[in-house]
Amino acid sequence: MPSPLLTHRPSRLRRNDATRALLRNVRLHPEQLIAPLFIHASLSEPKAITSMPGHQQLPLTAVVEEAQSLYALGIRAVILFGIPSYKDAHGNAALEDDGIVQETIRLIKAELPDMLLISDLCFCEYTDHGHCGELCDDQQLDHDKTLPQLQAQALSHARAGVDWIAPSGMIDGMVGAIRSALDIEGYSHIPILSYAVKYSSAFYGPFRDAAEGSPQFGDRRSYQMDPANSEEWLREAALDVEQGADMLMVKPALSYLDIIQKMKEAFPEYPLCAYQVSGEFSLIKFGAQQGLVNEQEAMLETLTSIHRAGADMIISYFAKDYAEYWKKACV
Repeated sequence: MPSPLLTHRPSRLRRNDATRALLRNVRLHPEQLIAPLFIHASLSEPKAITSMPGHQQLPLTAVVEEAQSLYALGIRAVILFGIPSYKDAHGNAALEDDGIVQETIRLIKAELPDMLLISDLCFCEYTDHGHCGELCDDQQLDHDKTLPQLQAQALSHARAGVDWIAPSGMIDGMVGAIRSALDIEGYSHIPILSYAVKYSSAFYGPFRDAAEGSPQFGDRRSYQMDPANSEEWLREAALDVEQGADMLMVKPALSYLDIIQKMKEAFPEYPLCAYQVSGEFSLIKFGAQQGLVNEQEAMLETLTSIHRAGADMIISYFAKDYAEYWKKACV
C-alpha cells in the first residue's frame, strides 16, 4: 500500500486530455504569430527554398494569395523581407519608393487592409557585400553613415503604408534615428519593433539562403551580440527603450529562452517578440524527415516554450503550420 503520508499526487492532474487542457496555463493563439515572407523582384513564379522545407521565395504576383491564405488561418501579421533585382555597395534598391518591399506593402494593403505589415529594416539583402549597412575603408560596418540610410528606408516604407518598422541590423543609434525621421515627416503613429537583442548565431544559415544576404567576407560578430556575454542584453534593450522603441525583440529564441525571461521581467510594460529563426525551424523539419522527431510535437513544444518564457508574440516559420494545426484542433 502507498504511504498514508503521500496525500498529494501531482500525477492525478495529468491523467487525461481533458484534465490537462483545463489546467493548461500557456496557450498560444495564431494571432500571436508573425509569418515571414520573402519577396523576390526577379522571379515570375514561386521558387522553393531548399534549406527551409515548405517555404518559397515569392514573386509579386503571388504575394497577395499567400497573405490571404495566412489571414484565412487566423494569422494577422507578416514580416516582409525583400530581394531586389540589383545590388550595390550602398543598398540603394532598398530606398526606392517602387522597391520590392514597398510594392509588396501596397499590393497587400489594397486587398487585405487589416493584415498587419511589418517591414524588416536592414541592408544585408540589398548590398553586394552582404553586410547590414555602409562600410568603412577597413571594411568594418560604419554605424554613423548607415543611420541616414535607415532613415530613408523607413520613410519609404512609411509612404507605402507599412504598419510597423522593425530595424534588425544592430546599428548603434538605429531606433533613435528612425524614430526622429518618422516623427518629423508625420509618421509618429508608426511603432518601432526593435531587434534589440540579436545574437551572432549559428542558426541563421537557411535565412541567408532565402534572403540571399550572406556576407561576402568576414562576419557580423562586430555588430551582432556575443552569445557568451550574459549581461549586454540589458544595455542594448535599455538603449532602444530610451531612444523610443515601442516593442522589443530577442533573436534567436530557443537558445536564448533565459534572455527572453529576463527581458520580460526587466521591461514588463513593453510587448516582447521572439524570433524562432530559420535554423531552429529547419533542424526540426529535417529531423522529422529522418524520423528523429515528431514534427508536430516538436513544433508545439518549441513554440510553447518560447511563449512560456515570456514572449508575447513570435516570428516563426512554423506560423502557417501551427495555424493549420490550431484550426483542425478547434473543429
